[in-house]
Amino acid sequence: MLRYIALILLILLIALQIKFWTGEGGMRDVWRLQQRLGEQRAENLKLRQRNEALSAEVQDLKSGKGAIEERARSELGLIMPGEVFYQVVDPTSANPQPDDGKH
Repeated sequence: MLRYIALILLILLIALQIKFWTGEGGMRDVWRLQQRLGEQRAENLKLRQRNEALSAEVQDLKSGKGAIEERARSELGLIMPGEVFYQVVDPTSANPQPDDGKH
């Protein structure tokens, strides 16, 4: 009789271990969730840094003319009245190769 109880307890222990390691809510799910949590934290940090940079840029644009002038110059190619614009051309791109007709 004691032998049957020990066998039943052993089978129950094995079944519980299988459920613990592979079942729903088991260790496999915990490991997967921990990995996803780490990935989400890294993404949140990246987005937080981006938001801080954008917020600083907005504050800079609201408070000073320097940032607005810099944007106008770099993105729109504008110059201030009285300034002289110089365009530097790369000599290799200014002289295209002659067409020798050997196509």
